This record gives sequence, C-alpha cells and structure tokens, in this order.
Amino acid sequence: MREGILNVIGKGAKIEGKIKISGSIRVDGEIIGDIIVSELFVLGKSGIIKGNIKTHNATISGRIEGTLIAEDKVELLNGTGLDGDIACKKLIVEEGVILDGNVKMREKKVVQKA
Repeated sequence: MREGILNVIGKGAKIEGKIKISGSIRVDGEIIGDIIVSELFVLGKSGIIKGNIKTHNATISGRIEGTLIAEDKVELLNGTGLDGDIACKKLIVEEGVILDGNVKMREKKVVQKA
C-alpha cells in the first residue's frame, strides 16, 4: 500500500551504482546506474537518469537515457526528455515531451530485466 514518497534524492546529489527501493522514490538529482522501485518512481524536472528503470508506476519530467519498464502506468510530463525504450500497460504523454525510442504496451504483466 502506497503511503507517500518516503525516499528522496535531492537536486545537486549525484549517485553512481544500482539502486533498489521497496516503496516509492522521487529523484531531483542525478543517478548513473539501474534503478528498481516496487511502487512509484518520480523524476523531477532537474532529475537525470543514465541507466534503466524498472517500477510499478512512473511520473517523469526530467531526462532519462535508458529503458523505462513499468508494470502499469507511465506519465511523461511537459519537458521530459527520454532517449530509450518504454514498456508499460498505460502511457500518458503531454505536449512538449521529447521521446526518442520505441514504446511497447501490453495488457499482460511486463516481465523484463531492467
């Protein structure tokens, strides 16, 4: 059950390596490495990810270089830059998003490695 975002990587922080979160996380800093999140992954406008992301749901407004896999929904907000592929069940894309990659949408659970 989601109780809000308990994990935050703030603006100006830079982390290198694999991250695994049980719950939700908001990233406003930079991560170089793969990320696995059991619930909600939020990438703020100042957030930069250079790696693959696997999560249940994602709300993105920063920049990603890598694959984004969500078991359910992905929201790409105005200002998002994504250079990579997306796999999800539901996709919301606002005007102003730059997406350079492939999108796969399936009703069945998405099972792939991040």
